[in-house]
Amino acid sequence: MTGGRISRRRFIRITAAAAGLGLLSSGRPARAGTAPVIWRGTMLGAVATMEVHHDDGAEAERLVSMACAEARRMERLFSLYLKESALVELNRTGILVDPAAEMVDLLTISQHYAKLTGGHFDVTVQPLWDLYAGHFAREDADPAGPPPAAIQAALARVDCGRLSVRRDRIVMPRGMAVTLNGIAQGYVTDKVVDLLRAYGIAHSLVDMGETRAIGSRPDGHPWEVGVADPNAAGRTETVLPVVDRAVSTSGAYGFRFEPQGRFNHLFDPRTGGCAGRYRSVTTVSRTATAADALSTAFSLMPEERIRSLLPHVDIERVHLIDAAGKSSEIVA
Repeated sequence: MTGGRISRRRFIRITAAAAGLGLLSSGRPARAGTAPVIWRGTMLGAVATMEVHHDDGAEAERLVSMACAEARRMERLFSLYLKESALVELNRTGILVDPAAEMVDLLTISQHYAKLTGGHFDVTVQPLWDLYAGHFAREDADPAGPPPAAIQAALARVDCGRLSVRRDRIVMPRGMAVTLNGIAQGYVTDKVVDLLRAYGIAHSLVDMGETRAIGSRPDGHPWEVGVADPNAAGRTETVLPVVDRAVSTSGAYGFRFEPQGRFNHLFDPRTGGCAGRYRSVTTVSRTATAADALSTAFSLMPEERIRSLLPHVDIERVHLIDAAGKSSEIVA
């Protein structure tokens, strides 16, 4: 789980030029009359892209503008670094009265994943981020990390089951804080996909921090999403064919608090420690929300536990690169 202004490193990108991952060229031209409209920017602190195919280029541009406006609206709900966001207000005051329906929905989904994963996913880990960031910001920081007593004190404020989430208000105990960086990008991606589909888009690739394909490429072949080699910038470790599916990758090395990399942004909500079992975890799902949340949770689980959960979660495939650099796959 992540927090603060720096979100976890994003491995899935539309263009091959982006930071070692991307949509790989198939060498086949798109069907005539479906030249894509491509938008690139940032959303929720991550690189964001849309590639929309439509027979009418002007209509494609209109839909991209609509999708961006909708994504920005949700960013004003879920962002930790927009000071007027609903999430910042919740963390500051401990209450949201008459919250947006999307905030209620996303926190309810987050609580569902917390129960489903036995607490490996928890959006209330922000106190751990604050503790580690404050500790390693000091010039005399102990390289062994924050004191155990401080970790326990932060853990006492971590438990999304203590969030009261209702349509009319959201309330949490004083001292708790929420980060949605481990799920909001996927949720926003899904909402953008829903909008584009409602207007008849049959071929598109959307990445609002997580990637989701609408249909296939216009030529009927799958989209090809490259997953980076965590140890070699710019090199693709594997390629995933994707049709009507979402892909998300979590990697412990995406942000490190110290040069040795023992302490990173993926926190274990049960112990207060940091993920170190895998170099990266990639999930494939029907929705970007599930892929996003569960790539985070699976980063903390042994392979056997991941296998046992797959029949109960909406994940079809998991690609693991372990701490020694060995790759393996789990298929539901």
